[in-house]
Amino acid sequence: MTAALGPRAASRQRTTKETAISITLDVDGPRGEVSASTGLPFFDHMLDQIGRHAGFDLALDATGDLHVDGHHTVEDVGILLGETFREALGDKEGVRRFASGLYPLDEALVEVALDLSGRPFVVFDVAFGEVLPLGDPPFNPEMAEHFWQSFATSAGITLHVTKRSGRNTHHVLEAMFKGVSRCLRDAVRVEGRGVPSTKGTL
Repeated sequence: MTAALGPRAASRQRTTKETAISITLDVDGPRGEVSASTGLPFFDHMLDQIGRHAGFDLALDATGDLHVDGHHTVEDVGILLGETFREALGDKEGVRRFASGLYPLDEALVEVALDLSGRPFVVFDVAFGEVLPLGDPPFNPEMAEHFWQSFATSAGITLHVTKRSGRNTHHVLEAMFKGVSRCLRDAVRVEGRGVPSTKGTL
């Protein structure tokens, strides 16, 4: 189910035998207000970074088969958030399109580059040491890659994420989510006219 909410905003729902998710997203915020409830407190904390650092207003509610594990919930949230983001952007007229940067959190440093290309592709070069689940119920740090893969594929984004340094898993993940979010904020900024592509479409 989908509903158009006006300029650069959208609302979508997705229900399967494993999850039920609803998302409302306003790319132009303006306050970065976030309400995220997935049953995985650490994942909610990371989703909060997306709204606050991308400047999006985001309301997200998800229930899933957490008695199995968090895989389906994290994956399906990524899929639906990507679909909602793509719909909210519309034809991408005037957007900056590209964004990149280095994002630190204490000893952690993560490099992010992205392109609102319409061509989904992900390069994820983030190695964790000892993988310790975070929160209760636990969020598996290895699911971060799957989340961004699901999001970028549904959103039609080329995304590169590289860990430059970092020992603390929480710090690395938070730097990653903040970095991607900040790049999304920069890439969706309207700074011109027309679609920024020689093809005339993204």
